[in-house]
Amino acid sequence: MKAVVLAAGNGVRLRPVTETRPKPLIPVLCKPVLGWHLEWLSRLNIDEVVLVVNYMKEMIMEYVSRFHRGLRVRYVVQDPPLGTGDAVVKALDHLPYGEDVLIVYSDVFMKDASVYRELASIKEPVILGAVVDKPEHYGVLELENGRLKRIVEKPPQPPSPIANAGVYKLNTKDIDEHKNVGVSVRGEVEFTDIVSNIARVKQVNVYTLPKGWWIDIGRPWHILEANKMALEDLKRSIKGVVEEPVRITGEVYVGEGSTVHSFSSLEGPVYIDSNVEVGPNARVRPFSVICSGSKVGFSVEVKESVLFENVRASHLAYIGDSVVCENVNLGAGTITANLRFDEKPVKMMVKDRLEDTGRVKLGAVIGGYVKTGVNVSIMPGVKIGSYSWILPGAVVHRDVPSKTTYPEQPRRL
Repeated sequence: MKAVVLAAGNGVRLRPVTETRPKPLIPVLCKPVLGWHLEWLSRLNIDEVVLVVNYMKEMIMEYVSRFHRGLRVRYVVQDPPLGTGDAVVKALDHLPYGEDVLIVYSDVFMKDASVYRELASIKEPVILGAVVDKPEHYGVLELENGRLKRIVEKPPQPPSPIANAGVYKLNTKDIDEHKNVGVSVRGEVEFTDIVSNIARVKQVNVYTLPKGWWIDIGRPWHILEANKMALEDLKRSIKGVVEEPVRITGEVYVGEGSTVHSFSSLEGPVYIDSNVEVGPNARVRPFSVICSGSKVGFSVEVKESVLFENVRASHLAYIGDSVVCENVNLGAGTITANLRFDEKPVKMMVKDRLEDTGRVKLGAVIGGYVKTGVNVSIMPGVKIGSYSWILPGAVVHRDVPSKTTYPEQPRRL
């Protein structure tokens, strides 16, 4: 069996995270979500993975060549990117006609690594579903006698609580025979329309994950939620150096080459990748992830946040419920506020639209290569674009575009 992994999307709704990396390389426990999928697929008898790419394709190719050399991968460039249906149709040219294929969206994450094996063992066509709290935000599976009837995109009155989880096992013959679908209101060819057409003439089974076992990483705060989901299954493992005295509670992972200096506190679940420096006198609170090359220094507190590679917070900072992308340098006294005075859910701008995140506590999303000066305060839900500089003493109330100095007209010293 072959597999198709869709990894061509621009990830516009994830800005500024996707200004410096493609969406499939967003880390979950410091491993790109694409890497999780490729690892799970490698456990099956997969002959070849057809990887459909476009946006920042060179970065994806470099990652795969470095970390998944044992997997046979064929690249298909989707240019222009015209939707998931168009991506799968382009991949058909590299798949044997009349054979089953696994099709995977690379921007979803799930807890159960055995899902692919379960799907592959089902003889009939099958789609993966997941029970979610707000199905109206997703493509929803409408069922008839336990089988798929059709996929309805973001219906105001969902026919079921089961979202389309973005993993399918289908026959290439069926896909080819039903590939001629129209363009959606988004101006794209939707693979869900092709699957709905197949379901009209063939039995398509539904394999459903329970609530809390799956997430679509489509918004910046979903990065926090995906990592939190992964941390729920973390087991304690200390491979680095932990000085005395250090307080460790709960499930904590400390990678090789990392050092936790004295008088620090790690409150699991916490994941500290390789070659990380923590402390002295630092506090890392539950559901925090700190990736390789980062430093959480003297009197820095990290709470339920994800720090990408090479983040530097050397002293006297608070990082709460925030996403901090690679190579960010946070000056002394930098604070990410994470709670509104009225304790209402934090809102965030997504594609020029203010969205309710549903999170009462949410800090900042800081793009790659950002620098903040001393005593910078960043308000809840603010996004700072990549390569921007936040000048000393600034209070950031609004989003800052990439490659910007904020405030634009600083006071002369």
